[in-house]
Amino acid sequence: MIFLSILILTKGANVGVKALYFVVVILAISLILFFVGTTSFAETSNFSFSKAEFRNFDNFFVVFAIIFPAFTGMTAGVGLSGDLKNPGKSIPLGTTSATIIGMIIYFFIAYKLTISASPEDLINNQFIMGKIAKWGIIAIPIGLAASTISSALGSVMVAPRTLQALAGDKSFPSFSINEWLSKGREKDSEPVNASLATCFIAMIFVIMGDINAVAEIISMFFMVTYGSLSLISLLNHFGSSPAYRPSFKSKWYISLIGFVASVWIMFKINMTYAVAAIILMTLLYIYINSYHKSRKGLVSIFANSIFQLNRNLQVFLQKQKNKKQFVEWRPSAICISKNSFERDNAFRLLNWISYKYGFGTYLHRIEGYYSKTTHKQSEIELKKLIKNVGMNNYVYIDTIISPSYTSAIAQAIQIPGIAGMENNMVIFEYDKMNPEKGLKDIVDNFKLVNAGDFDVCILASSSKPVYYKNGIHIWIKNADNENGNLMILLSFIISGHSDWKNASIKIFEICKPKNAKKVRQELNELVKSGRLPITSQNIEIIIQNEDVSSKSIINEHSNDAALTIIGFREEMLTKDNSKYFTGYDNLGNILFVNSHNKKDID
Repeated sequence: MIFLSILILTKGANVGVKALYFVVVILAISLILFFVGTTSFAETSNFSFSKAEFRNFDNFFVVFAIIFPAFTGMTAGVGLSGDLKNPGKSIPLGTTSATIIGMIIYFFIAYKLTISASPEDLINNQFIMGKIAKWGIIAIPIGLAASTISSALGSVMVAPRTLQALAGDKSFPSFSINEWLSKGREKDSEPVNASLATCFIAMIFVIMGDINAVAEIISMFFMVTYGSLSLISLLNHFGSSPAYRPSFKSKWYISLIGFVASVWIMFKINMTYAVAAIILMTLLYIYINSYHKSRKGLVSIFANSIFQLNRNLQVFLQKQKNKKQFVEWRPSAICISKNSFERDNAFRLLNWISYKYGFGTYLHRIEGYYSKTTHKQSEIELKKLIKNVGMNNYVYIDTIISPSYTSAIAQAIQIPGIAGMENNMVIFEYDKMNPEKGLKDIVDNFKLVNAGDFDVCILASSSKPVYYKNGIHIWIKNADNENGNLMILLSFIISGHSDWKNASIKIFEICKPKNAKKVRQELNELVKSGRLPITSQNIEIIIQNEDVSSKSIINEHSNDAALTIIGFREEMLTKDNSKYFTGYDNLGNILFVNSHNKKDID
């Protein structure tokens, strides 16, 4: 190791490569002398592959860990790519051919040993090759030395260049370390400083003295490297980024096999080392990524892969939609609001719906015509919105620039659903304390939305504090046949969010005295058959007297409810215009629901 260190530090890679030619010639001569040699056992051997037995399988991976570093020359071409005339051609050709030739030589060495010596000699005499080879007492020690030096030379030439490249990319946290390691010799850019650091690390492992332990540690590092490269290659295959243009093309399943095999072998060799290696690699990545935040790294690769997966899933879902006669209903809601920075009630509602069972798209409306100025404004406000909502967000957020509320709605309802399914619900929102500011626009545009077969929800936002433990109140009337099931389904979906943990759902139905028994029976059956988390104690039938209005009953019973859900029909808007949504002064947030068609609760 001292000799190699002096050679590399003083002469550099050029001498190392030239030395490798000399070493390879010696190694080839030693192998030839080994194969032409014979023993008395070979003359009487009757070995055949049909009689071969696979024994001591429990020691297979121990032996594999010792042998594997001999194959680490596979990365030599990558590490020396800067010294190659045509890396794109030479590296794949050299790596593939070297691996295949190495496997063939290994196979025939094993076969030669099998037919030339007994199992006992193979176990008890570690220098058995010397007895088999012609002039083995000289040829084999020299050959073993040549083999060791070739592997050591390959590593001691490649590692400094890798270290120099990392420092050149400013991967290390210290400016002085990056500057020192990236420096090369003036005349040939030889990484002298990086070579010095590499030789020092190598010397530590040499001093350890236990080749088996060292082999396991070294194998872990190389397995982590190969596994990571395979995973990155696999993700880039699926990500299909235009920036990924490899000179040598491979198949995605080869990368997958390489990744899985690398991780599996790591754990088979030594589970403790494998876990330690993966943890160390992860911590290093997190640490380096923390001070190189501008670099995309794995985030970009994973994002591209997820994007492609999402795209393919959407196309698949679109194809399957026409084949299925029955499609399970789930909300895919879109909400348009220009008051995003004044109140977040609509966004919170959409987030509750999207948390577990549904999908949501929130569009922040910027009033005006599309221009460079409004486009820049939309970018700034979108970033602000995403920052405001934080990590606890399950809604896709975007902006829409439009001169009027009607044109914004017309644009929005034609946007395809972010989940690969068409949007089936539109959520409007207005300030309950100042309904004149937004309610009229909502009512005026109801027919436009209703023409698209959408379920419509209108949220009356209140500044009243929301006490989730007070639960959700659902108000059903005789005329709410179509709205009732959707209101119940929405309450179940909303209550699935963590904000509503331990909150109850309570159903109220206002009816005439003669219908009370029948209504309770129908509601109990609906809750039971639909497996809804509503107990019979939370179903209350209220008999309406002729001199008492529905609004006064609702104001009385749902004064403290966290959310009140009330149904409405299209003809009510024609008759009462916006008056139907006012008069609930005692309540907090109210969600008015209009179902386009009756939903099944299975």
